Amino acid sequence: MAFHNPFLKDGLLRFPDNGSVVRHVEKWAKVRGDKLAYRFVDFSTERDGVERDLKWAQFSIRNRAIGARLQQVTEPGDRVAILCPQNLDYMVAFFGVLYSGRIAVPLFDPNEPGHVGRLHAVLDDCHPSAILTTTEAAEGVRKFFRSRPAKERPRVIAVDAVPDEVGATWEHVDISTDTIAYLQYTSGSTRIPTGVQITHLNLVTNVVQVIEALDGEEGDRGVSWLPFFHDMGLITALVAPMIGHYVVFMTPAAFVRRPGRWIREMARRPDDTGGVISVAPNFAFDHAAARGLPKDGEPPLDLSNVKAVLNGSEPISAATVRRFNEAFGPYGFKPAALKPSYGLAEATLFVSTTPANEPPKIISVDRDELNAHRFVEVPDDSTKAVAQASAGKVGIAEWAAIVDAESASELPDGQIGEIWISGQNMGTGYWGKPEETHATFQNILKSRTNPSHAEGATDDATWVRTGDYGAFYDGELYITGRVKDLVIIDGRNHYPQDLEYSAQESTKALRTGFVAAFSVPANQLPDEVFENAHAGLKRDPDDTSEQLVIVGERAAGANKMDLAPVADDIRAAIAVRHGVTVRDVLLTPAGAIPRTSSGKIGRRACRSAYLDGSLRSGKVANAFPDQSD
Repeated sequence: MAFHNPFLKDGLLRFPDNGSVVRHVEKWAKVRGDKLAYRFVDFSTERDGVERDLKWAQFSIRNRAIGARLQQVTEPGDRVAILCPQNLDYMVAFFGVLYSGRIAVPLFDPNEPGHVGRLHAVLDDCHPSAILTTTEAAEGVRKFFRSRPAKERPRVIAVDAVPDEVGATWEHVDISTDTIAYLQYTSGSTRIPTGVQITHLNLVTNVVQVIEALDGEEGDRGVSWLPFFHDMGLITALVAPMIGHYVVFMTPAAFVRRPGRWIREMARRPDDTGGVISVAPNFAFDHAAARGLPKDGEPPLDLSNVKAVLNGSEPISAATVRRFNEAFGPYGFKPAALKPSYGLAEATLFVSTTPANEPPKIISVDRDELNAHRFVEVPDDSTKAVAQASAGKVGIAEWAAIVDAESASELPDGQIGEIWISGQNMGTGYWGKPEETHATFQNILKSRTNPSHAEGATDDATWVRTGDYGAFYDGELYITGRVKDLVIIDGRNHYPQDLEYSAQESTKALRTGFVAAFSVPANQLPDEVFENAHAGLKRDPDDTSEQLVIVGERAAGANKMDLAPVADDIRAAIAVRHGVTVRDVLLTPAGAIPRTSSGKIGRRACRSAYLDGSLRSGKVANAFPDQSD
């Protein structure tokens, strides 16, 4: 049965007063109480996983209990941080905060490796009065706060220890359009964490926009392994409360260790009443294509029911699309199901995706024109061809315009500028940062083109600066890269992902998707560079010219190779294709390149680790290296 959108009127989304996901959960608890809401597939004890289920009626009971406990011990406007492992208790914790009318801060168990510094920074920014965790994780959470003075330690509540009966005192909190539901901390690796203020209105708007863009139906189920502290993981988990079916999830580690788990969970089940919707960053598709195929003797795999897998959070690679379709096409996966998309935390999540029933659109554009901020299509076999995947069409009731940021004027189709976005899914600002809020969220578009992509947005609408470059071409949005990541050498622009792709294609010795390109001033290059004749550079303390560095993780089996010819191949490929000299090629062990919480390359963090020498020492930076059980 198709999802009828009762909120769409005259092309805009209009919600009833006090409309919220809480009311939706309460509705499903009444009419589908004994039906499944969330399923957690727990791989911590069994290799094949143990299914742990939460039904709608029980979900409501648990949410009321946590909501009531928080109403007893916190005040309106208080922040409540979620430091739970990724399991059913996490969903109850998050919804419990929404039920209480307080402000949720979705984070993670401090026992997760590699993120402790970021966790301290976020907690110092939002000052929660209470922490929600689980009985199992509580000791680690208390230990985490032991370094703080007693008066600065928030109350720690184990959600699984709060009795159902507490919910008897729960009171529904009326909300207004600007009531903050949660703070979504951005996933960047190096800058001080910033919490985007997401209101209840932003949240329901964006979930409806996702469902509308994917032709969501009432019987569709969601599948996810993304962390709930990341916007893409959180919004995917919130699709269920809007359409009333269920979401299956696992931990990120379960996916990374065995990507076939994600693939098999998406496959057709006997009780399916609709299609399957999932999301993942670009690297996950390569990981699954390489290591997620069924093994001999495993049950047959039918992926013909997969409706949409959104590929977001980093520029999508045309080669990735091809590899994934080649790997899983024989099992019924439809090319139209892979959906290159665009989103960001400041927009709650979703901005655009490939239209339903259409395959990804990938074209070739001229590299020199691209670097000169023009989007010009060329034949695929052109020596200057760079593949660009469309991010599709912008969602209903939101707008994206390509803007010359200095003059705040919209640019015509085919020109590259900063992407600005507007709509009621835009967060209201950064928590406690009025200057950054004004600079990012409160921009006015001073002039529009004719025709304009801002058509329908009011003249006084505020626009969010995304920090991303893009262009409209043939009616679709293309993302060309981050403004801050652009590599400028000898006055010429280079998109880092284009340089990374060239490096990757030049050798089999690099891990696909684990290459970072960035520039550093010549006088900050390490001594090893000047000792290498291939670099062609002499030490000059006054030389601040930007120089290109390529860092790549070695592929499995490449450890025993002579790496000098590999570096030569990378230098040659980039010199020929881009006309630029690579001053340093650093090949590291798997896991050394920093990645953000969504799994994308953290170029600025990688650059910092390169400059401070920690990258050269080969230490593992994150939890995304290949692992096996």
